[in-house]
Amino acid sequence: MSDLANNKTVKKPADVVQIFDTTLRDGEQAAGINLNVQEKVEIATQLARMRVDVIEAGFAAASPGDFACIEGVAKAVEGLTTVTSLARTLETDIRAAADSLKGAQHPRIHTFIATSDLHLEYKLKMTREKVLEQVRMAVPLARSLVPEVEFSAEDASRSNPDFLIQVFRAAVEGGATILNIPDTVGYAMPEEFSRFVKTIIDGVNAPPEVIYSVHAHNDLGLAVANSLAAVKAGVRQVECTMNGMGERGGNAAMEEIAMGIKTRRDYLGVTVNLDTTRLVAVSRQVSNLAGLPIPPNKPIVGSNAFAHEAGIHQHGVLANRATYEVMRAEDVGAEAAVMVLGKHSGRNGLKDLLIKLGYHTLTEEQIDRAFACFKRLCDAKKDVSQGDIEALVAVEVLSVSPESRYELTRLEYETHSVGVVALVTLSHHGQDISASAIGNGPINAACRAVQSAIGIDTRLETFGLAATSPETSTQGECRMSISYKGINASGRGLSTDVVEASVKAFINAVNNIYILAAAREIKINGE
Repeated sequence: MSDLANNKTVKKPADVVQIFDTTLRDGEQAAGINLNVQEKVEIATQLARMRVDVIEAGFAAASPGDFACIEGVAKAVEGLTTVTSLARTLETDIRAAADSLKGAQHPRIHTFIATSDLHLEYKLKMTREKVLEQVRMAVPLARSLVPEVEFSAEDASRSNPDFLIQVFRAAVEGGATILNIPDTVGYAMPEEFSRFVKTIIDGVNAPPEVIYSVHAHNDLGLAVANSLAAVKAGVRQVECTMNGMGERGGNAAMEEIAMGIKTRRDYLGVTVNLDTTRLVAVSRQVSNLAGLPIPPNKPIVGSNAFAHEAGIHQHGVLANRATYEVMRAEDVGAEAAVMVLGKHSGRNGLKDLLIKLGYHTLTEEQIDRAFACFKRLCDAKKDVSQGDIEALVAVEVLSVSPESRYELTRLEYETHSVGVVALVTLSHHGQDISASAIGNGPINAACRAVQSAIGIDTRLETFGLAATSPETSTQGECRMSISYKGINASGRGLSTDVVEASVKAFINAVNNIYILAAAREIKINGE
């Protein structure tokens, strides 16, 4: 047994629900999301500061990029927070997970296999006996490599209860101390799921140190309701993501789970370790780095979550906030001091604001880059909002990889009778490359010019523009995804000029195409 595996696990209080955050793994699987190592480390650092119990940093065997992200998070996260990697019940997966977690203070391997007859027949093409055999091999192997093992039965909510109990018993015999009951496709109903979970817990009859977990998806909008119903039935770990980010309809939203438990402790009888006063700040950071806007009416963290416009509501809240608020805005960090920054502000003022916004791991070089971008922004617009600053850091600093090949240094465009003519100049390894092109609009023409300069022909998959603040002088943030020879990549760009923002997003996406191609050992134009 390895040194990691000899570490003792910490006993968890029976009245505390552990928060297992999978934003960096299941959350990142949402369409169009592509977080780099630094972005994942930044988010993980903030999750740990918020006292999240477990951070699932990725799926080590999925790709070298995921492996590197888990390594980075494992080394960066300090304190009591556990870092885990997902792994199938395969020896190669489990050993990759253990290797990626070597720098973690509290490592956990999270291994899984499907248990529903539907998955066994059509996806795994395995018998129930073979599934049990896989569990009996994988869990003991994982336990020999790390001190803590979690086992998940994929599609548990549609599995035969008797078989699921048999599988979980095998996992406990192999050394698993966390048993996860996922509602993988968001099919369950709360009362039904509560009964199902209670049946499984009673049937497995595991030792007291075994914790039951739940992982609910939001396909029918019931992920949070199902998770809280499972807590009422005895579950003591909930797997969730910030802002409910995730595949299809998303995962259970951490902020809603945490505040549901805290607000209705009278009903649920449990609490969480989470510092909920950091919820809004971390939510906004994840939104900015992932490029997924938070709807204004999003519970807990939306901009309207504590806003009252109706006169009757305003009167009630002024008399007593409890008339229309079931929690205090301060309890989730919704009331923050407003700082105004402008062209006369210095680097230290910007650095102080970035720290208050939750960016604690930025290097001095990155702060210098942020300050230079901030000064250019001050020249372009009079008022710089907090939204402008957050977007600037996400797009101009953290999304810029050391492996990036091209950077926009010049953009000109004008309308002629034949269409719009655009001229671009790109910096490439210290050399300037220029090209021009004609298009049916300035964005089309400029992106064609970039393609001409680089020498590759990409396909546009998605395109979107959004404002960073409600002001008329706001910046435009462009998000787009492109494809090239089977490689898909997303990019973001920011500018007071939406054409420039779009071109920057296109170049960012092209840079990510090259990075992904290099990881797959695919050459582009002989490079």
